[in-house]
Amino acid sequence: MSDSRLFSKIQLRDVTLENRVVVSPMCQYSAVDGVIGDWHLMHLGCFSISGPGLIFMEATGVEPRGRISPGCPGLWDEKTELAIKRVVDFCNSYGHSVLGIQLAHAGRKGSAAEPWNGGAPLTSEGGAWETFAPSAVPFSEGWHVPREMTTSDMRQVIDAFVQAAKRAERAGIKVCEIHGAHGYLLSEFLSPLSNMRADAYGGSLKNRIRFPIEVFSAVREAWPESLPLGIRVNATDWKNGGWSVDDTCYLSKELEKHGCDFITISSGGNVPDADIVAGPGYQVGFATKVREHCKIPIIAVGKITTAIQAETILSCGQADLIAIARGALYDPRWVWHAAQELNAEAAYPPQYMRCHPSLQGLPIPSNPPKKVK
Repeated sequence: MSDSRLFSKIQLRDVTLENRVVVSPMCQYSAVDGVIGDWHLMHLGCFSISGPGLIFMEATGVEPRGRISPGCPGLWDEKTELAIKRVVDFCNSYGHSVLGIQLAHAGRKGSAAEPWNGGAPLTSEGGAWETFAPSAVPFSEGWHVPREMTTSDMRQVIDAFVQAAKRAERAGIKVCEIHGAHGYLLSEFLSPLSNMRADAYGGSLKNRIRFPIEVFSAVREAWPESLPLGIRVNATDWKNGGWSVDDTCYLSKELEKHGCDFITISSGGNVPDADIVAGPGYQVGFATKVREHCKIPIIAVGKITTAIQAETILSCGQADLIAIARGALYDPRWVWHAAQELNAEAAYPPQYMRCHPSLQGLPIPSNPPKKVK
């Protein structure tokens, strides 16, 4: 049996992941009025039978105005909840992976067209909705000017996150991640490039993390004690004067105090002119630095594409779990292939077991080859 770190179990509260491969939440822009459907059943179902330890459903708006686009899913009423439950039930019936969800609010980056429709801000004729943010600063030239949030708005958003978390639990979700990265609402509060407030929620680092911490704490109180709750955050804005990895280390220590079970370390997306230097594993170093400052399991992301690369990151202590995204889209059976390369075992559904390399070439059950006379 392999001693692969990638294929070792990890315990998050009462949830056991059979391996340390995580399928990242990946926007599909294919919901209708927040309701997910057959595309999502296929998309997530395909991963669920392919062996990853944990699969995250894509960024899910906690209220309609929290969506990025009209095609983004939501979790704000019975209809959206039942649609998610249908997918979760399918994955639990046929797959072996734990299902998680990423709860999100797009903030000033909401009310935009789907990428294949240009990704630009929606017009009023195209169904635009009001956006809000920590400050009335648009994401970029030509984008909607968001309304600066009041404390009443903040309370409403906190309640929306709490109610969505309760719906996720009822739908059968076992792991919850709050989206605090990529320039969406909580990330906007964290960064001094998007948060220009002069009240208790702006200015100093301590003030800028206040609202994200309030959201996290409220969800942690509502989310079952036995189930893990984590967050995805930016390590850097990739822009001078913006959010930095040192800020992330400070935030991680505060999250640890509030019962955070894991942190996914990503970067970018908060400003359009960021100078991002991307390459294989380009965000892993950020994950390693944050891991050195807290005891919370860290998930590394960012152009991690091969089994050896993932195994090395874990065995060298740079992170605790590996999240893959585009690599999983390109190869939905990435986990099977990684297990074969690392001499490890991954789960197969019985319907597909005969494709396992150890069984290839053997007769199909109940259909043996005919003897040649």
